[in-house]
Amino acid sequence: MKTVIEPFKIKSIEPIALTTYEQRKKLIKDAFYNTFYLKSEDITIDLLTDSGTTAMSARQWGKLMEGDESYAGSKSYYKFENAVKDFTNFKHIIPTHQGRAAERILFSILGGKGKVIPSNTHFDTTRGNIEYSEALAVDFPAEGGTDPAKLGDFKGNMDIKSLEQMIKKVGKKNIPLCMITVTNNSGGGQPVSMKNIRDTKNLLKKYGIPLYIDCCRFAENCYFIKMREKGYRNKTIKEIAREMFSYADGCTMSAKKDGLSNTGGFIGTNDDGFAGKAKTLLIITEGFITYGGLARRDLEALAVGFEEVFDENYLRYRIEQVKYFGDRLIEQGVPILVPTGGHAVYLDAKRFASHIKPEFYPGQSITCEIFKVGGIRAVEIGSVMFGKKDEKGKHIAPPMELVRCAVPRRVYTNSHIDYTVEAITEVYNNRKKLKGMKIVWEPSFLRHFTAKFDYV
Repeated sequence: MKTVIEPFKIKSIEPIALTTYEQRKKLIKDAFYNTFYLKSEDITIDLLTDSGTTAMSARQWGKLMEGDESYAGSKSYYKFENAVKDFTNFKHIIPTHQGRAAERILFSILGGKGKVIPSNTHFDTTRGNIEYSEALAVDFPAEGGTDPAKLGDFKGNMDIKSLEQMIKKVGKKNIPLCMITVTNNSGGGQPVSMKNIRDTKNLLKKYGIPLYIDCCRFAENCYFIKMREKGYRNKTIKEIAREMFSYADGCTMSAKKDGLSNTGGFIGTNDDGFAGKAKTLLIITEGFITYGGLARRDLEALAVGFEEVFDENYLRYRIEQVKYFGDRLIEQGVPILVPTGGHAVYLDAKRFASHIKPEFYPGQSITCEIFKVGGIRAVEIGSVMFGKKDEKGKHIAPPMELVRCAVPRRVYTNSHIDYTVEAITEVYNNRKKLKGMKIVWEPSFLRHFTAKFDYV
């Protein structure tokens, strides 16, 4: 059969808000034109993030009742640990309440002033934690990786040549680790090839620099490797994952993505010295080493999630639903980043609202209008999230201006996708009416979460 269906049936439902255009105009204004301030009860389709928004399976919900809430030595932790070691093979698995907690611990130990942390492309909280430690976050996306209109199988790859040039320039002693994000979220959810991971590892090994993988969406990345990279078609997703992690010295994960659960994360590492420091910091700030700030029942759900995510029927449905979303928009002439990635469709705000300069945040304007038209919540990934100012106050725009529509796992049907396409298309057809925006208040770090906006 050619039709890809959901490999599950709906067992429980949750009502969603159906509001009017006038109501939504007031709601977004009251939210300071920032979708993070909107209340979930006022959202019709929530595509803000795919993090922690998964619909858990009946088996996961059942396992919650088996949670061993012992403070230390919980059997639920050991189920979780065994599940993670099964595909990563890391010696130490350190649980955290979510991915940014793992990042904070990692960079509190390995970051610091004068340090440089390279990546294919750091995402927002990773960059925030690096910069908070006073280290420098540097991106080396592959050629074509920052061109939304250019097709490519592995646009999330690392630019290895530029990475080596940087290593020679700043010196290996100033680079405590290198990271690869799979899939590359800021790069449009694009996958990284196994060859690129292997070649990056070989380069870093030459200079004695550890490789850490930001593996939030590792299974989706492995599915793309299976479908697109020579030599992997007949391998299982778990076999591909095991090879991928074999090239790494450690990892961080927000398990709220490919852990198919609503909370959780971890650090994986083979470094005994680092693990000892990380566990000490974990105890100080998160909790004991066998729960890491999580209820032990959540560890049970994660252990099951790390089994279910390897189901190729699920992964095929997951990737194909996002592709369906993107294809429908392309049919309507809406400019998006191509090809579609694993977890989201990214609107190309530069082409969508070409009359708005980056310093007036075209992506934020589009995001607000999509909510007004359809009650749909998305997020800007462009000059709001990554833009900076030089010493003269001139705006420095990132390579791409995007609006991310992240699709929660196992939550929405294609009817919801069709509704979203209709709303976005209406905004695009009336794009000349979109107005530029300005920031009227912002915090010093990760401003996109809480900044307040108004129209210019």
